Amino acid sequence: MDDSPRHLEVVRLGHPVLRKVAETVPEEWFATGRLVDLGHDLVRTMLEENGVGLAAPQVAEGLRLFAYWLPGDDSHPETEPAVLVNPELKAVDAELEEGWEGCLSIPGLRGLVPRHRRIKVKARSVDGLPVSLTADGFHARVIQHEHDHLNGVVFLDRMRSVQSLAFEDEWERYVLATDEP
Repeated sequence: MDDSPRHLEVVRLGHPVLRKVAETVPEEWFATGRLVDLGHDLVRTMLEENGVGLAAPQVAEGLRLFAYWLPGDDSHPETEPAVLVNPELKAVDAELEEGWEGCLSIPGLRGLVPRHRRIKVKARSVDGLPVSLTADGFHARVIQHEHDHLNGVVFLDRMRSVQSLAFEDEWERYVLATDEP
């Protein structure tokens, strides 16, 4: 039997699981093959789909967990893929900043979304170990985006105006081109 992580189907907007509040992962599931395998499957699928985050509801699993990672750049080092289970988020301050977001469940579109710049996160790993971290900037944005999926919310719901909504090709051609020095 092959125990390697599986590539799961990413469901798209319109699938009912994306609009439901996900169930808390039960205590007895921690450190079990089912939860550990789902975590590995989320990471594999996220990376193969070229995403930076993927929540269980996006693969039709109505559970409160998600995977994420951050590619490195000049402002921060790469963050290894991680899975957060039953996460709780708290804004460090009320300051919001707008940033561009897309979603594997809403392929081909980008939009400006206001998010808290800095957050604190408490969660558990798939093995049940406590996870506590503070995230800011893009890191905080990714975690908030994925956490929204656990509550049946997609980035379109958070946009202040749909006027920024753009197809990715046009976004790259017209928006990114104007952002370059």
